[in-house]
This record gives sequence, C-alpha cells and structure tokens, in this order.
Amino acid sequence: MHFVEANGASIPAIGLGTWELQGRDCARVVEQALRLGYRHIDTAQIYENEREVGAGLRASGVRRDDVFVTTKVWTTHFAPNDLERSVKESLSRLRLAAVDLLLLHWPNPQVPLAETLGALAHARQMGLARHIGVSNFTVALIEEAVATCAEPLVCDQVEYHPYLDQAKVIDACSRHDMAVVAYSPIAKGKIKNDEVLARIGAHHKKSAAQVCLRWLIQQNVVAIPRTSKVERLSENIDVFDFNLSDEEMTEIFTMGSPQGRLTNFGFAPKWD
Repeated sequence: MHFVEANGASIPAIGLGTWELQGRDCARVVEQALRLGYRHIDTAQIYENEREVGAGLRASGVRRDDVFVTTKVWTTHFAPNDLERSVKESLSRLRLAAVDLLLLHWPNPQVPLAETLGALAHARQMGLARHIGVSNFTVALIEEAVATCAEPLVCDQVEYHPYLDQAKVIDACSRHDMAVVAYSPIAKGKIKNDEVLARIGAHHKKSAAQVCLRWLIQQNVVAIPRTSKVERLSENIDVFDFNLSDEEMTEIFTMGSPQGRLTNFGFAPKWD
C-alpha cells in the first residue's frame, strides 16, 4: 500500500468510501475490503453506518492498528460541547478508542469556525482522534482554518475526479502540507463509458476506473472510491502496478472544468 504523508499523518492512498452502504451489506463490504488489502476506511456520522463499519473491521481479523479509520462530524454538532459529545458517540458506535482521522464534514457558517476548530483540536488533544482535518472546505476556508487551529490539519476531503478542476484547492492544501482526499473519485461511475480513459486503459490493460484512480495517486491525492461489489473492490485497489505517462496525465487534466461538480447541496459553500 502506498501512503500520502501530510502534517505527521500517513494516509493509505486508496481507501473505501462507505456513503450509502447500510446494515449487513456495509459490514460485509468493509470486512471484504480489509481482507483484500485495503487499510483505510472512511465513514461519517451522517452515513448512519459507523456501527457496521466497526463490525466489519472486527470481523476482518485485521489488527486495529493497521487500519486507518476516518469519520466526520456532522454540521449540527459544531458547537464545542456538542462536537465532543458527538465524537464520543461515534467512537462508541465504532467500538474504537480513537479514530485515525476526524473531519468537519462541511463548513457551517452558523457556528464561528474558530469555536468548532477549537473543539476539533481539543478532541485530538484528548486522544479521541490521532489526526484532524476538514472536508468540503474552499481555499478561503482552508486559509482561515489553518490560521485558527491549534493543532495541524492533515487534509481537505473534497469531490475530485477528471471532470472537476480542483487545482486551486490542491494548491492551497500543498502550501499547508495538507493532503487532498478525493471523494467520488470515479465520478459516481460516470467515467465507466469515457472514451479517453478507456483508450488509455486499454494501453495499460486496465479499466477506465483504474486509470482514473491512478491519475489521482500520481498527483499524491488519496482516493476513497465507494462500491458495494466485491469484484470492484479488487479492481479499485489494483492500481499500483502501472504508471501513466506525462502525456496521459495531461490529457486527463484537460477533461476537468468547474462545471464538473456532482455533489452540490444548498448549504454548500461558494466553490472556488
């Protein structure tokens, strides 16, 4: 497994996203992923599957210390006392003493960022999380967060795939030694039928999805594809035995635009 280093954290470059995975299916997919060699599992309070993620982790037989577990605090828990309580509830659902990475899931302008970050830093100081970070933060919010937070922030988790240009956020993260973690890295399956990615894939005997994930890894970006299919789990992690050329990387970069965003809620910030 390859790792992305960021402010003291070593984050496995490919993880399993668990959004929309529920119940027994979720536990089974987590268990299978870990048995196949995944060492990074991403969940969140709002996914309502932390209990199942913990069950899958225990069923896998993989040592707890070998797995990088991320969860995210939902925006309604951003008041300091509420944040701490909600994180302890997450840990009790996961049946873990600490998570490896604790993120703020989305910005919440209703609560002063300094207060929320103070509570997030405190959660790390209390040992509830080994590392902390943010998700869906814009360049301006990253700058504000880094300037305000008493503990190092190790990542911004954002939507990123070949159709969405995220150069500004990537640049801001790299200035602050933060990793970029890409959710929806295969554009929610849209890239399956992409002719450019398929052509590049054929040259390497790889699928369009594998080309897509490899493109992210070669940028030192962490990718957390979500799937409920066991065969797809194997495919998504089998991306460390080939390299895209500079020309192929550039060709894929030209596919991106600010209009390529797939996840955009009414409460989202004003994107870069």
